[in-house]
Amino acid sequence: MKITVENGRMHVPDNPTIPYIVGDGIGIDITPVALKVFDAAVEKAYGGKKKVEWMRLIAGHEAIEKTGDPLPPETFEAIKDYVVSIKGPLETPVGGGYRSLNVTLRQKLDLFVCFRPVRYIKGVPSPLKNPELVDVMIFRENTEDVYAGIEWPVNSDGSKAVISFLKEKFGIAVKEDSGIGIKPISITGSRRVGRAAINYALEHGRRSVTVMHKGNIMKYTEGLFQAEIYKLAAEEFKDRVVTEEEINEKYGGKCPEGMLILKNRIADSMFQQILLRPDEYDVIVTPNLNGDYISDAVAAQVGGIGIAPGANINFENKIAVFEATHGTSPKHAGKNEVNPGSIILSGAEMFEYLGWSEVKGIIINALEKTVLEKYVTYDFARLMDGATKVSTSDFGDRIIKNMEVS
Repeated sequence: MKITVENGRMHVPDNPTIPYIVGDGIGIDITPVALKVFDAAVEKAYGGKKKVEWMRLIAGHEAIEKTGDPLPPETFEAIKDYVVSIKGPLETPVGGGYRSLNVTLRQKLDLFVCFRPVRYIKGVPSPLKNPELVDVMIFRENTEDVYAGIEWPVNSDGSKAVISFLKEKFGIAVKEDSGIGIKPISITGSRRVGRAAINYALEHGRRSVTVMHKGNIMKYTEGLFQAEIYKLAAEEFKDRVVTEEEINEKYGGKCPEGMLILKNRIADSMFQQILLRPDEYDVIVTPNLNGDYISDAVAAQVGGIGIAPGANINFENKIAVFEATHGTSPKHAGKNEVNPGSIILSGAEMFEYLGWSEVKGIIINALEKTVLEKYVTYDFARLMDGATKVSTSDFGDRIIKNMEVS
């Protein structure tokens, strides 16, 4: 049965149909293992009373081979129609070919939040002394900024026209051998991702939301982003949100009980802060490019993007595409050796999004138990003393074996 949305609320049947895309490269290794883990966790949680009906879709290389289109209309419509879906990694050709399918889905479906939860799984190798202090939810604006795809190559008619316009209209000189890109950041885009981040923080008992931006330099784009989220907080959440400045000016430096703290940090400083004082950051909301950088950087602190979950979500119409956040790693494809953790944990987040939080708990606990046993794929095994190096499928089977009702 289909998941439906009425009046902004999602209705999930006990046997929802959820589309999935295997993905390119190592998608053929990790996605089948993840589906097996998901089914086992649902069975463990509900004893057969709930079950997912999986719908296989094609995209990427498989779709090109079968239809000539990397994103067939049938795939796009199914993702839209069935509301919640999950996918493996899809290749983005560098410098040519077709445009990123991830970006295409985000823009065509208006999936304005790239949601990246980054938390430590016990036992995972980390370069930090205290990786357990890392527990942040990143809300990356997903449709604007330089990722909007408004750009022209060197010596193209488009780049020449823009360069000429800037010179003639504003007296701004741009080197003629320049590629040109446009960086749009809107009030609408800034406020809705800010609203999603603040709502999430309030609903999940988080302590703070930090706006990460480079508004000191890009005043009318990233500066706008920061300013509009602060305005939004004052207008829509004034009884539940307090800024750092207000805490110092009105409350003697101490946050009032039950209030969410709104912070802002310059982007380059944020990279240092998240390393030195990770426990001071909880929910981070940021424009598109910054979000791409910070989500991978924070993931590196707790094991890398190989086990980093993610999703692209429209929190207004509820359409969500959960995904493995890493690349396709074609040199490892078909060898049954890579870590399926990213797509497995993305699925765990998907089940929480559906309201099946029991499934998420079972998956995370079983994954953690498996890692603590040092029964891991090669990426972790090479960093652990006394580890047992296992295949992708064996790792998934051990997770299933370690499942307990949480």
